[in-house]
Amino acid sequence: MDVNERLKKGNFISLVTIVINIILTIFKAVLGIIGNSTAVIADAMESAADIFSTFGIMLGFRISVKPADLDHPYGHEKAESVFAKLLSIILVLSGILIGWTGLKKILTGNITPPETIALAAPVVTILVKEWMFWYTMYYAKKLDSTALSANAWHHRSDGFSSIATLIGVFGARFGFPVLDPIAGIFVSFFIIKIGVELYIKSVKELMDTSADAETVNSISEFIKSQEGVLELLDLKTRKHGYLIYADAEICVDKNLSVYLGHEIAEKVRAGLLRFFKNIKDINIHVNPCTFYNGKNRDDLPCESCKNKG
Repeated sequence: MDVNERLKKGNFISLVTIVINIILTIFKAVLGIIGNSTAVIADAMESAADIFSTFGIMLGFRISVKPADLDHPYGHEKAESVFAKLLSIILVLSGILIGWTGLKKILTGNITPPETIALAAPVVTILVKEWMFWYTMYYAKKLDSTALSANAWHHRSDGFSSIATLIGVFGARFGFPVLDPIAGIFVSFFIIKIGVELYIKSVKELMDTSADAETVNSISEFIKSQEGVLELLDLKTRKHGYLIYADAEICVDKNLSVYLGHEIAEKVRAGLLRFFKNIKDINIHVNPCTFYNGKNRDDLPCESCKNKG
């Protein structure tokens, strides 16, 4: 999928999220006021916050597809990781706020039983948010987007918040009002956990963490299989948003001219860029295999060259 198609798809998913969250915010706010439910009103406020965070995701997508420039010669793909990091902070803060609200209710005993109509808000929210989680996560994996993944987990955390709201409202209606704050505190820990995990993941991407082992192994095997490559001496990869940069050192016959050695490297590079769509670029350094044909055994850059002669 090219960058323009990726941007278009990412923006469409974000627009779907914004429209649904606007509807949910209005729906929950109205039922919260009519049903005299503080929990439902708080849930509505969280959906309102989601609208602004989704605008952040859209901005991250738009920045990430900008071409390289003098200030950013490697491109702007890491913008997604930056916005995912910001979204993870929102998750953690939301979890802390929900937990503190629940704890404060328990300590003060200020718990007012809501009306039955308030039950409709969390039920609808749970169903909608779970659908939004699977819908967003599907495209997060397809587009390899940390930002969309963060937003998907945000949807699920909203669903769990609404489960707490449902338990609280239901329990309050049947004589157990303390269930509302207790459930809220329980769910807050789950939300904080998700936020911390997403924060760590986005930070790793910003720190040039290597691609996953399966991808690295696939790249390695591809390079080794190319004509003229006697050995792969070294391979380094680093995540750059949803893309990968790589550096490789290959070993070729020392008797080849500089031109032919360069041709082998260029063919390997072109093949990698064609076969691995998530590789943005790879730098290939060529070394002479001095053990080739059994010569210069004391000057050996690659161990397996002794079997190539």
